[in-house]
Amino acid sequence: MGSPHYAEMILESLHTYGQNLVGVVTQPDKRVGRGRTMQSPPVKTLANTLGIPSWQPEKLNTKNFREMLEKLAPELIVVAAYGKILRKDVLDFPKYGCVNVHASLLPRWRGASPVQAAILHGDAKTGVTIMKMDEGIDTGAVIARAAVELKGNEIAGNLTGKLALTGAQLLVDTLPDYLAGKITPEAQDEKRATYAGLIKKEDGLISFDQPAAKIERMVRALNPWPTAFFHWEDAIVKVYSARVMPNSSLKPGKHGRVDKYPIMGTASNDLMLLELQQSGKKRVDGKVFLNGARNW
Repeated sequence: MGSPHYAEMILESLHTYGQNLVGVVTQPDKRVGRGRTMQSPPVKTLANTLGIPSWQPEKLNTKNFREMLEKLAPELIVVAAYGKILRKDVLDFPKYGCVNVHASLLPRWRGASPVQAAILHGDAKTGVTIMKMDEGIDTGAVIARAAVELKGNEIAGNLTGKLALTGAQLLVDTLPDYLAGKITPEAQDEKRATYAGLIKKEDGLISFDQPAAKIERMVRALNPWPTAFFHWEDAIVKVYSARVMPNSSLKPGKHGRVDKYPIMGTASNDLMLLELQQSGKKRVDGKVFLNGARNW
C-alpha cells in the first residue's frame, strides 16, 4: 500500500527480491497541472508494468474493500507513504500484521512530512524505520532502523529518493527474520517523540524576519514542493536555491545585489537567491532573473 515515488521504490525492491505480491493498493488518480489531466500515482504505473493487480479505493471502510482484502488474503501488508489511515480491522487482518517503511528515525518526526522536518530543523542525521503498525500515527513498535548522515545541503526531493533506496534495502534484509519470528519489535520511547504535520502550499511563504540560515533550510526542505516563495511586484517568486551570506548589509525584507545576484535582508545575515522562478516565467539562475528585474 503506497502512492508516490518513495513508495514506488519500495514496491520495486519487493518485486526484485522475489516477494509474492498479491496486489497493490494506492490512491485514486488525480487531476494535475494547468490542463487538469488525470494522472495515476507512480505506484499504480509500476504495478501495471510489473503485472501486479492494483486497487484505488476512495475509502477503506467499505464492503467492497473488505471483500477484496479477503479474496487476496495477504499474510503481510507493507505500507509506504500510502496517505490514508488504516483502521484496526485492516491492521489486524494479515497474519503478520502491517509494517510501515517510514522516512525518519522514529520516534523523531512521526507524521506526514518527516523528510522536510529533518532538513528544516537542521538535523545531523535522519534515516528509515520499519515498524509494526498500530492505530496511532507512526507509533508502532520498531522492527529495524537505518541511519543516514546529513551534510546540511540536502534537498527534500533528493533526500527522499535516497531514503527510499535505504528503506527498500532495509525492508528486504529485515523481512525474512521478521517473518521467521527472529525479531521482536521494540516499543518507541514516547518521551523522544516529535511530530511533522502535513505541509500545505501556503507554508512556503518566506518571512524575511527569520534568520537567513533558517530560510535557506526552508528553501531546501520545500524543494520540489510546495517550493519556498515570496511576493514581489504583484507576482509570486519561487526560490529553488539560496545561500547564506557572511554579512548583514540589509534590513529584513530589503532588496540588494552582490556579484550580479539578488540578495535579501533577513533577521540575521543576508540571503543570496541563486535560482528563482517568477510567476508566468521560466525557472532561471539568479543573474538571469536580476537582468529582467528592472525595479529590483
